[in-house]
Amino acid sequence: MSKWFVLTSTCVVVVFGMVAPVYAQGAAPAAGSELIKWSIITSGFALAVAAAFGALGQGRAIAAAVEGIARNPAATNDIRGNLILGLVLIESLVIYVLLVSLILFFIKPFGG
Repeated sequence: MSKWFVLTSTCVVVVFGMVAPVYAQGAAPAAGSELIKWSIITSGFALAVAAAFGALGQGRAIAAAVEGIARNPAATNDIRGNLILGLVLIESLVIYVLLVSLILFFIKPFGG
């Protein structure tokens, strides 16, 4: 065997020996901590998805409204009113997800 192979093998064994205690079993988690952890993660992802797609929807709505106004300037007031209504409805959906996420963050789900 070469010196390089022996040195590398020894280093690998020493590193694995030092890392092994990291994988030791720790204290038992609290009874509902797993449920709370996953509810927070889920609500965070739901809020991120709702905000992302809400922003995309608002961008497309504004682009369509501006294009419509550019094609027919006489219909500016009608298009503007429908645009504001659409933006309000899109934003309300994101706010509903925010409320559900805040409920999941601050209230223990399923009692407890």
